[in-house]
Amino acid sequence: MIGRSVGFGFSTARDAVARCLVKACVTPNALTLAGGVFTAGAGVCYALGAERSYGCLVWAAVLLILASACDMLDGAVARIGGKSSVFGEFLDSTLDRFSDFAIYAGIAVGYASLPEANVTFVLLAMLAFFNSFMISYAKARAEDLIESCPVGYWQRGERSAAVLIATFANNLPALLVQQAILPMFTVLRRMLYTKAVIEGRTVETDPRKGGLWLKLHLWYWPRMSLPYDFVTGVNIAWLIFAPVAAWDLIGGAIRGS
Repeated sequence: MIGRSVGFGFSTARDAVARCLVKACVTPNALTLAGGVFTAGAGVCYALGAERSYGCLVWAAVLLILASACDMLDGAVARIGGKSSVFGEFLDSTLDRFSDFAIYAGIAVGYASLPEANVTFVLLAMLAFFNSFMISYAKARAEDLIESCPVGYWQRGERSAAVLIATFANNLPALLVQQAILPMFTVLRRMLYTKAVIEGRTVETDPRKGGLWLKLHLWYWPRMSLPYDFVTGVNIAWLIFAPVAAWDLIGGAIRGS
């Protein structure tokens, strides 16, 4: 599987770097804070670069790669170095919400500050941030009530990858349309799953163990499976090839109405 190969390569490289950081006495919390600083810088680049400067978008992507590296490494350093802490977990999840806000606030400011402010994209950025917040909130709140809430395609890794791909592809409008709509279904699925578990109903979450109808929900399949790779490929293709001009026309129609 493509996902299995990529995942193995990333995890091997991550752990190797984490061991070096442990030897250098770098702490998990320092990496978490560094990731927050990189993301804040990326937000500034989005504010400066929306539909004006591809160079700013490239810098935003570079800073987000550094932030993602910190996000992957802080947990690995904590695990390998035996430095896990309750506060570290709290700090990590809190700064994740800050990071989501910094990205979409930067994009919204960028479109709002154009000579003719694009209200459509500003609103879509607000919805995208709302979805990213609600996905995390729904899981955290659910796990106060039930043992775990493992369902949903649009986890943090998928959302972060989407931002990076759309940024390099210079296609932020496609990102905003995607993230303003599709993650809502992850929020809804987590709500329905939590309700079913609270009511004592058995919910099968693994399509490999369910019937044909469950198997046809390709976005239900776990990472490192062929259906997951297919759904991810479709989402990547949207971010790269969705016509930017179409979204510009939509925005212009709303501005002129």
